[in-house]
Amino acid sequence: MLPLLGSHAGRAHEVEADASGGDVTFMIDTEAERTLEAFLADRAPDVAFYSEDRGLVEPAAGGAATTVLVVDPIDGTRPAMAGLESCCVSVAVAPLRDGVRMGDVSVGCVVEIKSGTVFLAERGRGVLESPPVTLSANERLDRMFWTYGFRGRPARALTEVLAELIDASSVGGGTFDLGSAAFDVTRVLTGQLDAYVEPGPLLVNEVPGMKAEFERIGGGAVLNNSPYDLAAAVLCAEEAGAVVTDARGESLRDRPLLGSGADFQMSIVASANHALHSRILAELRAGIERVKVLNLG
Repeated sequence: MLPLLGSHAGRAHEVEADASGGDVTFMIDTEAERTLEAFLADRAPDVAFYSEDRGLVEPAAGGAATTVLVVDPIDGTRPAMAGLESCCVSVAVAPLRDGVRMGDVSVGCVVEIKSGTVFLAERGRGVLESPPVTLSANERLDRMFWTYGFRGRPARALTEVLAELIDASSVGGGTFDLGSAAFDVTRVLTGQLDAYVEPGPLLVNEVPGMKAEFERIGGGAVLNNSPYDLAAAVLCAEEAGAVVTDARGESLRDRPLLGSGADFQMSIVASANHALHSRILAELRAGIERVKVLNLG
């Protein structure tokens, strides 16, 4: 996909080809999916894959696959179309069986498309390949460098949830929307950022009327992080020693791995250390309560 980065041709919408999770499918997404399918047919014809645009695809040759690759061929489609660095290929390996969970992922790999930088981890063996892992020691919200995402989320409600975190860190720290969950999480490993915060599904689940508001912004679909966005990067972060939970503070390991749409989406907070993580979770809880009082749903 490297030659297509920054290409205006890649921004064309594919007619009647929206992703299984409800997001718009652009031409660059379609090309990436075709490349994925051809590559696996040639190199690993007995392996199934689950991707953003195709869902579960089992081997064409027949026979029961025992392994599935959970793939986002371009995590950060919009940065890719703009030619920015924050676009990645995300691949997670897991057994193909009923009830497979995020905690069943055995290998996670994130590759930055533009730079070729690799983050590779194996469960129980740590991070096997990456730039130097340098988790931030910062525990202060007012010094926090962090990222979040607005794509497909109602801006008024999301901003209110994040408002105190944004205000606290906007002068002494820094806030960013980088457009790729995999890129965001791996910035915590490199020490460039202290945290990645994504509370969207918490808003949907806890604020009356918020699901309809997400659907209004998302053209009828709820657009939050699905397992294919997070599976590989979360394993890399956990194996690096980062703190990763949903926005309630609960583990992601029991969440279903294969699926998309609102029922499978998950919030996430990935932080460099436990003290900062706890402070972020407290602010998110307070932010959700403000949204309820303001009736932004």
